[in-house]
Amino acid sequence: MIDLKGKVAVVFGLANKRSIAWAICQKLSEAGATLAICYQSERLQRDAETLAAELPSAKTYRCDVSSDEEIDAVFAQIAADFPVIYTVVHAVAFAPADAIKNDFLLTKRDDFRIAMDVSVYSLIAVARAAAPLMTEGGSILTLTYFGSDKVFPNYNVMGVAKAGLESSVRYLAASLGPKNIRVNAISAGPIKTLAARGIGDFSKILNAVEERSPLHRNVEAIEVGKTALFLSSDLASGITGEVTFVDCGYNITGL
Repeated sequence: MIDLKGKVAVVFGLANKRSIAWAICQKLSEAGATLAICYQSERLQRDAETLAAELPSAKTYRCDVSSDEEIDAVFAQIAADFPVIYTVVHAVAFAPADAIKNDFLLTKRDDFRIAMDVSVYSLIAVARAAAPLMTEGGSILTLTYFGSDKVFPNYNVMGVAKAGLESSVRYLAASLGPKNIRVNAISAGPIKTLAARGIGDFSKILNAVEERSPLHRNVEAIEVGKTALFLSSDLASGITGEVTFVDCGYNITGL
């Protein structure tokens, strides 16, 4: 059994109970970790606080990761509450609706910038702010998707952003390795989250995975949470810079 008692985990990206971030919070908490849960805006505050109340010793913080000032401020708050942190989970991604639903060729410069800033650069900014508090080493995790490598309908600029995110994981792993901080990504299969609502014909992707994946089903958020728990623990002490697929094996299939 994985024991994270006495370890503090900071989780960015909690939106509601369907969030992958929530499944990760649940599994980390079950293992004994203390949670610092960050939500993006006042609109999401109530759900974040309601969910955090279900976990022992969890605290909530507001942080918009598109702002360096807010990232610095939230880690100052976290440092005041928890001088040492062990795990950081970056479950954040965003692109303007037009950049997802329109043909990729029509992607606007500003929409591309926003997608890369929020979905990719924010991992770098969060890792930089978190590292000084990770004095005992630890694990930084982010969430990606197979659309980084293969073309999926109605995913468009987000696929390019996820490719950048995965490359950033490798470079951050090299940067932070000397501090004994591991950086990894989990590539989850399609899950009905708030973010997934923005992807047109999402049900077709779900159906394709159920039909073609070796397990002939779609993955559940809690299974991603289990993988995050493993990667956060000493059981994964030799793993860094990797993308771990949790997609019922869909990524290995051809036809």
